[in-house]
Amino acid sequence: MTPVRKITVTDIEVSVSVRPDSNDYICLTDMAHFKDKERTNYIIQNWMRLRSTIDFLGLWERINNPAFKSIEFDAFKMEAGTNSFILTPKQWIEKTGAIGIVSKPGRYGGTYAHKDIAFEFGTWLSPEFKLYLIKEYQRMKEIESHPLLGEWNVKRILSKVNYTLHTDAIRDFIIPQTNDIDQKIAYADEADLLNLALWGCTAKQWREANPKYAEKNLNIRDMASINELVVLSNMESFNAELIKRQVGKSKRYMHLRCMAEEQLLHLNAIDAEKKFRTIIDGNMSLE
Repeated sequence: MTPVRKITVTDIEVSVSVRPDSNDYICLTDMAHFKDKERTNYIIQNWMRLRSTIDFLGLWERINNPAFKSIEFDAFKMEAGTNSFILTPKQWIEKTGAIGIVSKPGRYGGTYAHKDIAFEFGTWLSPEFKLYLIKEYQRMKEIESHPLLGEWNVKRILSKVNYTLHTDAIRDFIIPQTNDIDQKIAYADEADLLNLALWGCTAKQWREANPKYAEKNLNIRDMASINELVVLSNMESFNAELIKRQVGKSKRYMHLRCMAEEQLLHLNAIDAEKKFRTIIDGNMSLE
């Protein structure tokens, strides 16, 4: 069975039937929700009855479908654009032997179309919607090509969420009720405590040692491996608890350093292929 992925386009969940040859099919029924969530079939039919749509569908089929029935297509083309002309996806498929549009029953049922045709439908719905559709589709394909990239992003987000817990603990238990400058200094000090425990340097020291990446607004955590981000996430939660218990900074550093060494040793041993994330010509890639 062809796997179905979900992408979100302007708050609308759109199904994508993913094929091994990258000739993916996108659900027009889901896309039609952009216009009207109740009358999706009517919206698709309104698009299909246009002369420009018939011309596009016929051209696509002639290029990609050797079994396309041109005579039946010509009959539709003659009627297209008239007030009485009505065309459903099922009629189009059955009469012309079209392969660019398919109807799927079941849980992920609906009218699907090859991505070329789906993007054309998106243009008719809204140029803005089409651009967001293409962007989210490309993001999905990038994650498929580099599955670790998607996992790395999840770990990065997890690290940022835990950092909120970390900074809240600093605010409630360490930072004196003074001005904003003092608070910023306290936050930076605690963040660098984690950096020192995990990487052996502060954020400033890393930037000075890596000006090429610093110029691109990349920081030490952006350049971290997946395993390092997992450990950092754990360290942030643990440090927040130590702060609540009013453990001194020196002792916390010792605990955190031991934690980092032990967890990285274990993760690297069982997950070595995910250790490194490199930057090549300014683009993210995984090795």
